[in-house]
Amino acid sequence: MGNRIAKPLLAAIVAAVLSPAAFSHNGPGTEHLTAPRDAKCVTDKVRTGTGADMYESVPGWCQMPEGRKNLGATHGGVVVDKQGHIYFSMDAGPQGMLEYSPDGKFVRGFAEKFVGMHGLCLHEENGEEFLYAAHLAGRQAVKMKLNGTVVWTIPWPEISGKYQKRDQYSPTGIAVGPNGHVYVADGYGQNWVHEYDENQKYVRSFGGPGSEPGKFNTCHGIALDTRGEKPLLLICDRANRRLQHFDLDGKFVEVVTEGLRLPCSMSFHGDKVAVGELEGRVAIIDAKGKVISTLGDNPDVKQRANYKVPPDQWKEGIFNAAHGVSYDKDGNLYVEDWNESGRISRMNLVKDQARAE
Repeated sequence: MGNRIAKPLLAAIVAAVLSPAAFSHNGPGTEHLTAPRDAKCVTDKVRTGTGADMYESVPGWCQMPEGRKNLGATHGGVVVDKQGHIYFSMDAGPQGMLEYSPDGKFVRGFAEKFVGMHGLCLHEENGEEFLYAAHLAGRQAVKMKLNGTVVWTIPWPEISGKYQKRDQYSPTGIAVGPNGHVYVADGYGQNWVHEYDENQKYVRSFGGPGSEPGKFNTCHGIALDTRGEKPLLLICDRANRRLQHFDLDGKFVEVVTEGLRLPCSMSFHGDKVAVGELEGRVAIIDAKGKVISTLGDNPDVKQRANYKVPPDQWKEGIFNAAHGVSYDKDGNLYVEDWNESGRISRMNLVKDQARAE
């Protein structure tokens, strides 16, 4: 009799622990939620964030290309085009770029000669979108059409006088100004940002290594910030744990946000910017530079900024090393972890705030 009672009781306890309610948001102050250790068994959606910036994970969103057990190393960027298709760069072949549909289905791979692209941005020109990339592995910048056709490449900036040899240059981020000027951040090299005109001719370099305002310690990501009265460059000064504003002539404007967890990349939606932080988190920052919500905050410090966390240790709705990040037009987020197996997550914006709070 005792065994017949114990087994149903045990089943009820397990069902309660793994129910959707066990992972629902519990009100203000809940910054993150931790899934069970056995992440393989978790299929329930996990909510993370606060207030109007609460997100819900989409379990199993990224389907594997045929013949692959995993994506392969991800260490780059992610962007979303006007049609809602997602593009992210790969550190391992056979293709340098993978394209996915919004429902997580693999569309195609391309850019076979550009494996190892890092920071990405999309820029529309005369109604056509172009993909710009800092090609870290090739120590160059590249512009290509969305079908993979290369438009141009910009080699290492020997003309700048900042380098004695090509190997000192390791570009990590790229942005395009309103006039077509291109800005390339040398985040893994000498910490200069290089500006080129619309004809890919060198204009100037600014920044340089240091910890004082206007200097960089890993100028990792760069983006065009159009939220203010005039467009500015927003730059992830990663190892200094801050964001900095510069004008389009390379003049320092201000330190925007400090105390971040190794900021890598940015994406804008309205007056907010999402920042991928390598130490296991995505921060949502308002137009005044204040962190107003954090997503996927990893409570395990050993997993933060850890390239080698295997898939069986991933936790639903929790990031290990958020490196690339991009909003879509509806405010949903795509996050690329720096990971040797390859990890891309979709997080849906929770629009029913009455249920979220």
